[in-house]
Amino acid sequence: MNQSVRNHTDIAILGMGTALPAHEVAQTDIAELIASSLQDQPDLARFAKRIFRSCGVETRYTVEPSYLGSVEDCRYLPSGDLSQIPTTEERMNTYKREALPLGIEAAEKALKDAGMSPDRITHLITVSCTGQYLPGLDVMLIRHLGLSSRVNRLPLIFQGCAAGLKAIQMARDVVQGAADAQVLVVCVELCTLHFQPVKEREALFAASFFGDGASSCVVGAPVPEQRHYLDLGTGYSVLLPDSTEDMTWEVGNQGYDLYLSPRIPKLLGTHLENELHQLFGSDSLPELWAIHPGGRGIVDSVQDVMNLRVEQTKYSREVLRTVGNLSSNTILFVLNAMREDMKARNQSSTEGVAMAFGPGLTAELMKFTYVPSYSPAAKEKNHVLL
Repeated sequence: MNQSVRNHTDIAILGMGTALPAHEVAQTDIAELIASSLQDQPDLARFAKRIFRSCGVETRYTVEPSYLGSVEDCRYLPSGDLSQIPTTEERMNTYKREALPLGIEAAEKALKDAGMSPDRITHLITVSCTGQYLPGLDVMLIRHLGLSSRVNRLPLIFQGCAAGLKAIQMARDVVQGAADAQVLVVCVELCTLHFQPVKEREALFAASFFGDGASSCVVGAPVPEQRHYLDLGTGYSVLLPDSTEDMTWEVGNQGYDLYLSPRIPKLLGTHLENELHQLFGSDSLPELWAIHPGGRGIVDSVQDVMNLRVEQTKYSREVLRTVGNLSSNTILFVLNAMREDMKARNQSSTEGVAMAFGPGLTAELMKFTYVPSYSPAAKEKNHVLL
């Protein structure tokens, strides 16, 4: 594998922004809703309540207000007649209506945070696995944000939870090849649009922790006045062995059909340690850990196998607790929470690693460094690109 050392300015996440829908749902309420829809299956209803209590989520957000009412009002999780369940077409129409405002809000926050005017953006990477339409989210964002009509558009669709970190690494590579590039990444996921009547226990794992939201970041070269940014280092994507069927996401007639194997935390625990040592080589492991909280079991597994302290996983656990798993968005929610905490505590430059997981099983891994203020003497070792 050829390696080359970056010989010009650093590459960094210059600004970040997140957005959540207006409808907040307590985990206890949605657990009761699902249990009510399982009145004719009391054993499954009891199992549902147990799973919802133990998954590490307390609050989620949704674009669909019917989750806030009774089971009679919720077409997504009916207890009796199944003929009125929303079709995939209906769900995509809701996605088309609700995704853009969230994406705009997150992107505007990221641009403001980076001190970046929209007309300076050269590349736009849009990420989603929960909805599709054309002209797509990329075109709509260009019009509403005031980006150049000549911006290079790179839609990244249907890649699952790992896609947010994949997009960040793609943005880093774009800037690596064009020093003047300014890349806007926008992730929008409306996971709750794909909730369906529960027929078996496995379906309850996915229903227990997914929520809706959007996140965004600006990737480019930091300038001398830059403050509180994340310097991006080496990273790569890897397919884990013997795991192709453990996470699947397919288009069905009543939304997208998700399957998550209960083996996933164990599989990650088995293979991640070797991959992280591959990433860091002879270097010591970092202090900061941005772990995609695909569920409490995943965070537990990474913490156990890498012998992490409780405070090293607190950002991932807090995001999971307060908003749930937001698919591709989630890693930016974690990175943003981490950066804000480092800023509030007046911390010095600190090295970290980000990781996210998706179908394949795919693991995205990337080094980063929290930097409180710009310094041209940033460590060159973080810019050896695979």
